[in-house]
Amino acid sequence: MEAVLSVIQNIMDMGASVMLPVVIFILSCVFRMKIGKALKTGLLVGIGFQGLGLVVGLLGTSLQPAIDYYQEMGSGYTTMDVGWAAVGAASWSVPFAAIAILMIVGLNVLFILLKWTTVMNVDIWNYIHFLIPGALAYALFDSFWLGLTVTVGLSIVTLFVAQWFAPRWEAYYGLEGTTCTTFSFITFAYPFGLLVNKLIDLIPGLNKIDISLEKVESKIGFFGDPAVIGLLVGTFLGVLTRQEFTVAIFMGVGVSAVLVLIPKMVSVMMEGLTAIGEAAKEFMKKHIGEGKKLYIGMDIALGLGDPTAITTTVILIPIAIFLAFIIPGMHYFPVGVLTVIVYMIPLLALASNGNLFRTLVTGFFFLVIVLIGTNTFAPEATEMMNATGVPVEGVVTDSFWGYNLANIIISLFHRIVG
Repeated sequence: MEAVLSVIQNIMDMGASVMLPVVIFILSCVFRMKIGKALKTGLLVGIGFQGLGLVVGLLGTSLQPAIDYYQEMGSGYTTMDVGWAAVGAASWSVPFAAIAILMIVGLNVLFILLKWTTVMNVDIWNYIHFLIPGALAYALFDSFWLGLTVTVGLSIVTLFVAQWFAPRWEAYYGLEGTTCTTFSFITFAYPFGLLVNKLIDLIPGLNKIDISLEKVESKIGFFGDPAVIGLLVGTFLGVLTRQEFTVAIFMGVGVSAVLVLIPKMVSVMMEGLTAIGEAAKEFMKKHIGEGKKLYIGMDIALGLGDPTAITTTVILIPIAIFLAFIIPGMHYFPVGVLTVIVYMIPLLALASNGNLFRTLVTGFFFLVIVLIGTNTFAPEATEMMNATGVPVEGVVTDSFWGYNLANIIISLFHRIVG
């Protein structure tokens, strides 16, 4: 089993930009695509995903002066934010990791053949969203079988939730034949967004506010263009954090580039996904039955092209810092959270139908919950990291304990039962 885990880990170490094309290529071949077309399909998806990573990295680089400014203000916090990458890597060291991955893939295929689901989750990179809660259960309750059950069980839940909201995902983003299978956001952020929107509907006045970037652009013309909005928002953030003029302009141009480039990277991915989607449709018709549709389960990154989501992200970054100073009992500074806000928002924008006002409201309250959870469950996060053999000093935490509902439930349950 150690050999299997080693092989899987080596594949994962190549990164999503390499692993994803391989998975798509294999899946394309299964769907009887010609080798040349299957290879091109995999490459296009991988290129688009790598492009998204580069653009998101550009967003981080553009906002780094502001992040540094706020981080200097946050000295003295006693809990270290280790970041999702370290936590995700640690989760792979639990003894049931290899078994869990094989079971997840096998059950997904079996469920499709049994016609229990129409989602094929190819987002292997984000299996950490199942593994981390499983590793947490293993660490807190010292149970191999509980950890394995949690991991595999969450993967099954993901298939049904992804299938449930796939039509809404397709309609809003225009991503035909795909759905999102990033567990943390489809099971928490999206339902939370729906709930807050229902509450806003009940408040006279607020329920009439409808601000979408498309409407803004149609009314104010040039200043409503995403590129211009990015320039203005990024530059304003630079001025707000007392940057030199040249730095503020650098930030503005960087954010502007992100708003323009992300949709283009998504379109490259979709060129490949459209091809595999057509092949999947024919495969399902032949082997599963007429009228059946197969959704390709993808990373939340596929939804990053939404201008409302990106604009909200930029606005919420300084707000996250501000909240770290005013939420009572905060003992960690949310540096890691700043890098994942961009992934937290797309499904809130979806739940708000692109309404910028509603996305900001839901994003604000969701961010509060994430910060409180990340702060509150630092002892559980530390215990998990120690149990996986990853050396950490002092108390550590990560935003996975704020936006992953399974982590929150497991941590709360452990505190109740002792």
